[in-house]
Amino acid sequence: MGARTVPTPGGAAPAPGARLSPADRDLLVHLMTLPTAGPMETGGDGHPRLWEAQSAYADAAAELGFTVVHHAAAPPASLQSPEVPRSVREAARARPDFLECQPNMVLRLGPELPRARTLMFNVHLDTVAGGGPVGFDGRRFRGRGAIDAKGPAVGLLAGLRAAVGACGALGTEVGVLVQLVSGEEGGAMGVFGTRPLVEAGWVGGLNVFCEPTGLRVLDRATASMTAALHVTGRDAVDDAPGTGHNATVLLGHLAQHLARWLPQPPDGRVCVAGLHTGEMHNKVYGSGRLLLNLSYGSPATAHTLEQALREAVGTGLADFRERFADHPAYALTAGEAGAVLRLEWLKHGLPALEAPAGPRTAELLGGARLDTWPAEAPAFTCDAIWMAGVPGTSTIVFGPGDLDAHGAHAAEEFADLADLDAHARLVARLTTCFAHHTTTREATA
Repeated sequence: MGARTVPTPGGAAPAPGARLSPADRDLLVHLMTLPTAGPMETGGDGHPRLWEAQSAYADAAAELGFTVVHHAAAPPASLQSPEVPRSVREAARARPDFLECQPNMVLRLGPELPRARTLMFNVHLDTVAGGGPVGFDGRRFRGRGAIDAKGPAVGLLAGLRAAVGACGALGTEVGVLVQLVSGEEGGAMGVFGTRPLVEAGWVGGLNVFCEPTGLRVLDRATASMTAALHVTGRDAVDDAPGTGHNATVLLGHLAQHLARWLPQPPDGRVCVAGLHTGEMHNKVYGSGRLLLNLSYGSPATAHTLEQALREAVGTGLADFRERFADHPAYALTAGEAGAVLRLEWLKHGLPALEAPAGPRTAELLGGARLDTWPAEAPAFTCDAIWMAGVPGTSTIVFGPGDLDAHGAHAAEEFADLADLDAHARLVARLTTCFAHHTTTREATA
């Protein structure tokens, strides 16, 4: 899709005054001072103050008329489905309050209304670990969560305030939901955050996930699967390396082979990383692990990548046997490579959001004059994947800033006030356009 230039339709107020108020700026600084990195980011240590952060946001939203309709941790059953990553299961077993310290909140403006008359925004208040000092110098916010995604959360609030002030249908004829979730970072993939809220029906006809997209509309989201190649063999001393299985040489060979032969799909990425056997120089390590992360934009691509990985592992083993069958130090490893190597999926079966917005949503986005994500640019992974296949919905990813340029996972994360103000203005425009389109459509039906 190209840039939208269709004028705002009559009756949809542009809400030009949308910007962060002094109270909004104070709220963002306060949210950034609250540590909200979950156990998967902190290694199980610390106590994320997500309950407090969500409650502070709810207090500010209450001034607009929003009420809390859900504030609770996900049920234990949310961790039992097959697509829950192995790392999430392990983290939950290691910490009894794993779910309890990572709640989710849903705010609603107005009464419960049909899905087609409801607009939903999703934003995560958990962050990655680390980060520099929190501050605001009048132009730039610094601190963990500034751009990912506490800053967008506050920009959303400012935009909704302007929209509510400009459009009387909001909260009466048209409803607004705000999901404030945990479990987005740390590889949790939203399985105990966004997913249970979607399954409970807290969604709208249009669903907006507030992630940094440079204020461009992205209507797709990739998912990923993580594969582990394990070698479980016999150690040896450095004076007799041929008496053991050399996991370092075998996995190193496979890492290079996979990097060369695995395809890079147009709607995904292949990352070969995480090779580990041991730390000592005077030992042959018989066991080790190689990790691969495979992102995909559709189930078809996921299937293709899975098949390609299995085939590439097979050809890599064959090549290893041929190269090292007669080498005195590695002949045992070559001869028994197939027996000591196994493939395991640590993350598998997650959905990808691939369905483009329908014509009504495209018309709405055109009326809001929102720029769109370049068709040739790759998408990224976020919680929007859980909207895949939900009937009667369209989903977009939209927010200020850039994950890389604004240091989202780096020590010096920041967000400029100008970007958050621009986000607020566009949220206001989108919200009022949604209300106008919804009420107009029903009036002419």
